[in-house]
Amino acid sequence: MARTAELQHQRRAFWTGIRDGLPTVAAAKRSGVSQARGFRWFRECGGVSPVELSEPTGRYLDLAEREEIACGLERGESLRAIGRRLGRSGSTISREIDLNGQPGRPYRAVPAQVAAEARRRRPKPRKLADQRLRGEVQKGLEKRWSPAGISARLVVDFPDDEAMRISHETIYQSLFVQARGELRKELTRRLRTGRALRKPRKRVDGRADPDRRIPDKTMISERPAEADDRAVPGHWEGDFVVGKNNRSAVATLVERSTRFLILLHLPGGPHDLPAFEEAAVKAMTALPAQLRRSLAWDQGLEMRNHKKISIAADLPIYFCDPHSPWQRGTNENTNGLLRQYLPKGTDLSVHSAEDLAAIAAELNDRPRKTLGWLKPDEVIGPLLSGDQTAGAASAP
Repeated sequence: MARTAELQHQRRAFWTGIRDGLPTVAAAKRSGVSQARGFRWFRECGGVSPVELSEPTGRYLDLAEREEIACGLERGESLRAIGRRLGRSGSTISREIDLNGQPGRPYRAVPAQVAAEARRRRPKPRKLADQRLRGEVQKGLEKRWSPAGISARLVVDFPDDEAMRISHETIYQSLFVQARGELRKELTRRLRTGRALRKPRKRVDGRADPDRRIPDKTMISERPAEADDRAVPGHWEGDFVVGKNNRSAVATLVERSTRFLILLHLPGGPHDLPAFEEAAVKAMTALPAQLRRSLAWDQGLEMRNHKKISIAADLPIYFCDPHSPWQRGTNENTNGLLRQYLPKGTDLSVHSAEDLAAIAAELNDRPRKTLGWLKPDEVIGPLLSGDQTAGAASAP
């Protein structure tokens, strides 16, 4: 490696002389190399010095190492042998030749160095500088889609257009990092959290365990096994989203396999149980029989008359164990998405039935990772139209 370091120093000295206006012969003499080598270096890059000849960092190949690669290839050495001599892996040498070599021509160090440094040059053009791509991302954010959903949906909507590709992390950086703010800052409010900064999530569950007093409960352990793997549609999960001071509420119903959401308008708040029962029965009976296989609920008192709902809607109801929200994981996740529209600590009674229908429609039009980036509307559509052979996307 001492020879490599010496060659690197000579190369840098040679090009420094060229940049200072010395003839090739004088630059070669000052750098301590032969005139022939100086002329070869000069010819290989067409008389144009590399962009920069900075000191090596150790992470990237430097000019001297590229010279050793070129010499090794001329001697017919294997890529692994060259890598061992340089202290690099054979795959690094192979990748270097593929990336920075000139197709159809022998590998040469100086053109490879120029190509590598040009690739590393900053600043690079941002992905979102493309107006068409930025427009699609903005439309997704305005619909409150997640960055991951936007990224994946672009592949679905533009399968043959490589220009319409962007990672979710690039979208986040464009929103949160000031230096990369191609997207309007107000779009951060469209994210699920509504935050202008990314913060670690933590949850403190301090809810009490009141006496539920629900007679004749059938526990979720008795629910058909087909509901667990989500292969069969028609199994639902439900809950209340409660507003400020527990004085207003919206009931949520989510189908496990398709993630399809129904919102129930409860103008009388969480304590108007007859209104809730009527709304639940109306929503469920509007569905085909194949989509009414079961409903899982927590042990909230709103389900004291669960038998009445079960009989009227022809829908078996099962209750989760206390303090076990994961047994209704689909509903818990959907309620989290819903808080983007119905924030905690707000009066939910201001939302009309039409407002809730529009919110549910927007969430059902959002692509989901667990559905292979399809939308709940797209998955449940054939089932609602009576296609008995249609199957919903399963998820773990």
